[in-house]
Parts: sequence; C-alpha cells; structure tokens
Amino acid sequence: MANRRVRVLIADDHRLFAEALEAILATDERVEVVGRAGDGREAVELARKLKPNIVLMDVSMPVLDGFEATKEIRTAGSRVRVLMLSGSNSRADVDRSRELGASGYVTKDRIASELVEAIVEVSKRRLP
Repeated sequence: MANRRVRVLIADDHRLFAEALEAILATDERVEVVGRAGDGREAVELARKLKPNIVLMDVSMPVLDGFEATKEIRTAGSRVRVLMLSGSNSRADVDRSRELGASGYVTKDRIASELVEAIVEVSKRRLP
C-alpha cells in the first residue's frame, strides 16, 4: 500500500461519534474515509459496494451487531479487514472478535492516540 491511502468505512450507530472519527481520520493523509454505516446490515452492504481496505466496526449496533456484521463480511471471502471498536476491553469480546475474523480491536477511550496507527498497521497485514 505504499503511496496509497487506506480506504476506511466507519460503522457506528452514534452519528456524533462517527463524525468525530471521520474528523480524526481526516487529519492524516494516509487515510481516506469512503463511507459511514449506521447499523451492522448497512456496514455489510457498504463493505461489499465500496470495497474499503478497513471497516471500523462498532461492537454494539442495531439491526446486526458488530460481531455478526464482521462474520458476514469475512465469510463472504472479502479482502476487507475489520478493526473492532468498543467501549469495553472485555477479553471475551476481544476473543470473539478475533474468532469471527476481525484483524484488530481498539477501545474507544484509546481512539485519539491509537486509531490511525492501528488502521495503517492492520492494512499491511496479510489476511489468513
């Protein structure tokens, strides 16, 4: 991905939080936000349509939670990587995320300091 921007889809049902994420990401030239989803079903559909490199997936969302949306994205054979976002650092949530194919997990309290680097790092990893 040298010299290419990492294409990111934000999936979070809290509009103001999603807008804040987008503003944070807009400050880094390595990242391009290509869309926003307000629920898990929309995240799956936009991931198929927009083909981002990374989906920032909130764990807790309506219609289809982040875990199930991640499972659908990953089992569809997609090359999209999922980076889970959560207010919790529960070991069970981290483990479940990984089992369902997520490439990483960031707690919302660490977003400002770690999110862009996590996105760039995850975008470089090979998919299993």
